Amino acid sequence: MNLLRFLSENAQWLAAGFLLTFLSSFGQTFFISIFAGEIRAAYGLTHGEWGLIYTIGTSVSAAVMIWAGSLTDFFRTRVLGAAVLSMLAASCLFMAFNTWAALLPVVIFALRFNGQGMASHLAVVSMSRWFVATRGKALSVATLGFAIGEGLLPLTFVWLMTRMDWRLLWVGAATVAVLAIPLLVVLLRQERTPQSHAETDHSVGMEGRHWRRPEMLRHWLFWFMIPALLGPSAFNTAFFFQQVHFAMVKGWSHLELVAIFPLYTAGAITAMLVSGWLLDRFGTPRLIPWYQLPMVVGFTLFGVGQSLFSAMIGLIFVAMTAGANSTLPNAFWAEFYGTRNLGSIKAMAAAVMVLGSALGPGLTGGLIDAGVGIEVQYFGVAGYFILATVSMAIGVRRAARLL
Repeated sequence: MNLLRFLSENAQWLAAGFLLTFLSSFGQTFFISIFAGEIRAAYGLTHGEWGLIYTIGTSVSAAVMIWAGSLTDFFRTRVLGAAVLSMLAASCLFMAFNTWAALLPVVIFALRFNGQGMASHLAVVSMSRWFVATRGKALSVATLGFAIGEGLLPLTFVWLMTRMDWRLLWVGAATVAVLAIPLLVVLLRQERTPQSHAETDHSVGMEGRHWRRPEMLRHWLFWFMIPALLGPSAFNTAFFFQQVHFAMVKGWSHLELVAIFPLYTAGAITAMLVSGWLLDRFGTPRLIPWYQLPMVVGFTLFGVGQSLFSAMIGLIFVAMTAGANSTLPNAFWAEFYGTRNLGSIKAMAAAVMVLGSALGPGLTGGLIDAGVGIEVQYFGVAGYFILATVSMAIGVRRAARLL
């Protein structure tokens, strides 16, 4: 299908997916970490204490996602989306007005669950279910919201923090989320819903059937995928979470570092679009085993490089995986396990990824407090992605025979 025709015929659904992925930014690490210095100063926290709080809040959100994510199998996206955006706005206000350090884990839970968790999950499950032959295109277009958020919001909010109190910026984020609710409802006034699909509208997975979540958990493929699910979430999150510390270690200002984030955005957008096109052409099994190899190059450069130029190149390589990570894994669950129970299956995968995003900041923060430098840590991260690639290659090659 011609791309322009595809966009015009499906504009309202793709725009709804884009809106949800973009607004998920307010619960994503790259956004929350912008305020890391202010939060630690306001509550008197060390790197390790802030990382622990972040880990606790995010871990609880991962556990709740296992249950809440399956709601996408039963409720319309516009209904769930309006509820999630309302709760996300309330979470932003919670961050703005909370003054007690003891409540910070609850604040982080609320932001992570509604932003990174449910808003993202709802968008990608809807795209994966509503589109079959053009699933790759739909995911790559809708998930542009992630990349636009990563490129636009850090630079904008770091600049705004030089002119106003950081808590007021969270009030602004809440206002944006509230204003987006009626727009989402209008976009999905003629929504494609799980209940409206005939049996033939579902696509089957391995062995020509629809898998249920308990069956997936007992199957070996899921466990081969665990390292790959954890990796990008854990260490992309860790990089953005520790951006202030990383810039300090390298001798750059924070603003100098975030000024090159648009290159990351450009790389991620390119990788999203290219991976979506390749996905529709070649299928998931041929592509997914190798998409994390650019992470090896990127984190190695973060470890050895001392110039902003080396950080730019590293970010571009990391962006290759980050962009593909928005399309390939989401299509993987639909292609290998079918779409009838996609909400509950993807919820488990989302919970693992959210758990990864909880482990990354806590691990790196604890190691920093223990005297292990961030540059040394990033060499270890590069090695991790080599192991994750080997695990994926073995698992996916075996499972592809069952399609």
